[in-house]
Amino acid sequence: MTDTLLAAFALVFDPYVLVVMVAAGAFGLFVGAMPGLTATLATALLVPITFFMEPIPALAAIVSTTAMAIFAGDLPGALLRIPGTPASAAYVDDTYKLTQAGKANLGLGTSLVCAVLGGLVGATILAFTAPLLAEVALSFSTFEYFWLATFGLTCAAFVSTGSPVKGLVSLLLGLFIATIGIDIMAGQPRFTFGSVELMGGVSFIPAMIGMFAVSEVLRWALGTTGGRDQMAKVSQASGSIIRPGLASLRRYKLGAARGSLTGTLIGILPGAGADIAAWVTYAISKKASKEPEKFGTGHVEGLVDAGTANNASLGGAWVPALVFGIPGDSITAIVIGILYMKGMNPGPMVMLNQPELLYAVFLAFFVANLLLLPLGWVAIKSYGQMLKVPREVLMPVILLLCMVGAFAINNTVFGVTVMLVLGVVAFIMEENGFPVAPAILGLVLGSMVERNFMQSMIKADGNLLAFFERPIAAGLGVITLVIWLVVVVSAVRGRRRVPPVLATTPNE
Repeated sequence: MTDTLLAAFALVFDPYVLVVMVAAGAFGLFVGAMPGLTATLATALLVPITFFMEPIPALAAIVSTTAMAIFAGDLPGALLRIPGTPASAAYVDDTYKLTQAGKANLGLGTSLVCAVLGGLVGATILAFTAPLLAEVALSFSTFEYFWLATFGLTCAAFVSTGSPVKGLVSLLLGLFIATIGIDIMAGQPRFTFGSVELMGGVSFIPAMIGMFAVSEVLRWALGTTGGRDQMAKVSQASGSIIRPGLASLRRYKLGAARGSLTGTLIGILPGAGADIAAWVTYAISKKASKEPEKFGTGHVEGLVDAGTANNASLGGAWVPALVFGIPGDSITAIVIGILYMKGMNPGPMVMLNQPELLYAVFLAFFVANLLLLPLGWVAIKSYGQMLKVPREVLMPVILLLCMVGAFAINNTVFGVTVMLVLGVVAFIMEENGFPVAPAILGLVLGSMVERNFMQSMIKADGNLLAFFERPIAAGLGVITLVIWLVVVVSAVRGRRRVPPVLATTPNE
């Protein structure tokens, strides 16, 4: 064991590997900070370069890039209300409101410190409990995934602010958009109106860019925001970055621990990833908070929970990928291809045949997350200079970058069309008090709920009780139904407590 660890240290702390990790980290920060250019895209762009690398530098580059890109998505979210990655969308309102209040360093410092902590916790769990956790992940069937996705949709009741009815309408809109395309089971086109492009469904990334970025550009163009005065106030935020983040971490240390563990566990589940981890953890944080009314108004508590969950989920996603060759998310799907290309066939035997390479990957996670602290600090300081650019120049450039990001997903102009249309829809929604977050959540989880429900019904021959026959599925199902019941009962009681309005006449 000692010899294996020493060999792993020698592999990772080679000067060439460290230089590769720093360069890959800078690349990940740049891509993650660009709206629409996700961590998955950053990983895919690195693949051709890894052809010319040894296994450890190649995998270390992937690890470093993804860790930086997930955090970097918080930068445009905090400064411009345009989440750089889907995982950042869960708490973008809080980080942006902090920036508007002149507390950009508090929001971004908290994001940075929590991302580092979550990544380190995820790496620790990955290193010590990979085989055990992978077995738990493999025990999930379509029944468990249905309840997990349904629980995620239930989070819309907590992440939305304002009217619950408007939050529900927003969620239903997101679910409707998720149904556009070819029916999962029957193979029939739905709501495509004869469009060939719509048969492939509405891609999530252009939709997210439009609903956050384009709506923000429209607000500026139509004069519904503070304009140049607001940006001048934001750009004057200065001071320490790390210290406020550490203070937030100390204040909400229980939430940080909860977010790290929840993020890792969700990351282990194939197909879940950082996006779902962030939404679910943010909702749990709001439910458990003593000040839930502050969420979405510039409160760091949800940011601590979801920020740690983001990067913790990255380590979790590598568990089934390394131990069983099953991708935990889209990034590890690419990683598995690189592993095969490098002769490291993922599976149970990798721990016996090449243990030093496996432990080198674990060490790379620790190094990448430690590098995130200084590189993230530089990124925050550099990205903040963007706010000094006049909005008349900045907004058109942002719109252009968003169009490039929407086009790059499938290399079609249709992605740009989706972005623009849904941007207008989101602008109209928010101007009328309908929150965007539940719609994004419905769009993310809608297909997952439908697919697993239909497959489960086929397996069970239409027997609904089958959704409660497996222990884990029954537990998730009961929790979800209880939450629904609590929400309904609370709403009914709230209406009963409202005093009746006495009719009066002008003469009275």
